Amino acid sequence: MTPRETILKAFEGGKASRVPVTLFGAGMWSIKNYGSTFKELSEDEIRMADMLVAMSGKLGCDVVYAGSGYNNFHAAALGGSMKFREMGAPDLEAPLVHSEEDLQKMDIRRIDMDRVIETTKKACRLAKSKIGGEYVVTLTAWGPFTLGARLVGEEAMMKATFKKPAFVEKVVDFATSLLIHLYEPLVDDGTLEVISLADPTASGDLISKKQFERFALPYLKKFTDWAKGKGAHTLVHICGNTTDRLDLFPATGASCISLDHKTDIGKAREVLHGRMCFGGNVDPVKIMLNGSVREVEETCKETIRTAGADGGFVLMPGCDIPPTVPYENIQKMIQVAREWRY
Repeated sequence: MTPRETILKAFEGGKASRVPVTLFGAGMWSIKNYGSTFKELSEDEIRMADMLVAMSGKLGCDVVYAGSGYNNFHAAALGGSMKFREMGAPDLEAPLVHSEEDLQKMDIRRIDMDRVIETTKKACRLAKSKIGGEYVVTLTAWGPFTLGARLVGEEAMMKATFKKPAFVEKVVDFATSLLIHLYEPLVDDGTLEVISLADPTASGDLISKKQFERFALPYLKKFTDWAKGKGAHTLVHICGNTTDRLDLFPATGASCISLDHKTDIGKAREVLHGRMCFGGNVDPVKIMLNGSVREVEETCKETIRTAGADGGFVLMPGCDIPPTVPYENIQKMIQVAREWRY
């Protein structure tokens, strides 16, 4: 089976011949090791696509992520400004929404005129045309709650979940509509069969299970319902310790939930196996960055034994990896999964 067939089999509830394996995003690592910068690639879809193709061969992951690290541009396109850094993903300089009146003035169609967003979409299409038969090529963005928090500001968003809950719901609903607008052309033209969302602000370390159930879950479900209606899978990553809300994840409608290294992977198997595909959760810093090749191998094997020795599981780091993770450690993670037979 090709890498694409392997991971789609897992997303669809089946069991492939080996363990599916992928990094999550890996934009910072890929751009650094390609020898370029976020700024340079943001202006050149040909080079961005070339980076994606080159890194697909170097990494050997089952999924290739276009747009990784460019997530903040979807908020900035509505009227914000971006700050590029020497290393790392560009930042949104300031929140855009302070009231319902500000929200009502937002025009989602402005993202269609943003040069960087257009570059990443074109690069995604180009990469899909070159390697889409071998790998799943996706475009990644913030999930609804995190994108809403980017618009409002994370601290203001946290406070508003207590003081202005109806406002938070309107913001996250708007963010969901923006994401559907972003992805719809790429799904309709056949570029995307898998959509990737990172929702770190919906973290178990930031909001309670009750808050997640009210402010994050319904909007993930709204998005995945739309995606399913179009025939597309959704891979969702949520940071932090989410062990207490594993039972809610099937209700998101996601094809696969990617779990942080803080989450109990044994408990995840107990709750999720047979209900949805799940992925994780090798520590991206302690093991992938600072561990030896042998430690990576041992951790990956133990993770598979605990979580997915009989299918329904994707071996992944517990989050995006730092740009300085040794290549040999990534190679070992991929090797362990590719050599594992059910």
